[in-house]
Amino acid sequence: MKVVRIGFFDSGIGGMTVLHQALQLLPNDDYIFYADTLHVPYGEKTKEEVRKYIFDAVDFMANQGIKALVIACNTATSIAVDDLRQKYDFPILGIEPAVKPAVQSCEKKRKKVLVFATNLTLREEKFHNLVKTIDHHYIVNSLPLPGIVQFAEDFEFRDEKVVPYLIENLSTFDLKQYGTVVLGCTHLPYF
Repeated sequence: MKVVRIGFFDSGIGGMTVLHQALQLLPNDDYIFYADTLHVPYGEKTKEEVRKYIFDAVDFMANQGIKALVIACNTATSIAVDDLRQKYDFPILGIEPAVKPAVQSCEKKRKKVLVFATNLTLREEKFHNLVKTIDHHYIVNSLPLPGIVQFAEDFEFRDEKVVPYLIENLSTFDLKQYGTVVLGCTHLPYF
């Protein structure tokens, strides 16, 4: 069996949730994980800054001989996946919020969908086009949760810190109206 060197990229540790799945499916391949912890969180920065960080990281990994790349970051995917695919010859997989299955599930239940992600992901045209293509009944709402990214990067998982943050940010939503929450950031599965 041929071993393939696969690069995984994220703004921080969130992408490790995706790498974990790859290790389960392809345990014999060779992996490079690049966490841009120097510049995390991406969601609060400008698109131009983040694009530079992404291309610098992928250039580094390309020089390490990767044969495929997984952009394990919704924000990085929304900003750069198309341009990265034009620049590099190896396959590049991106991640985007799972809005389509959420909408399909919630339309039948007559419920809404709430997407959690970074500010930058939610502002990007790629996200808006995704929602516009799928959400014909206007059931998708979104909520940026930049604090969750920071909690994960700080290894802060205690309920007494995280739960008040979530309660405060969700206080304006009638959660009974929602059938699904989409975790649109790879940091969110930690919680």
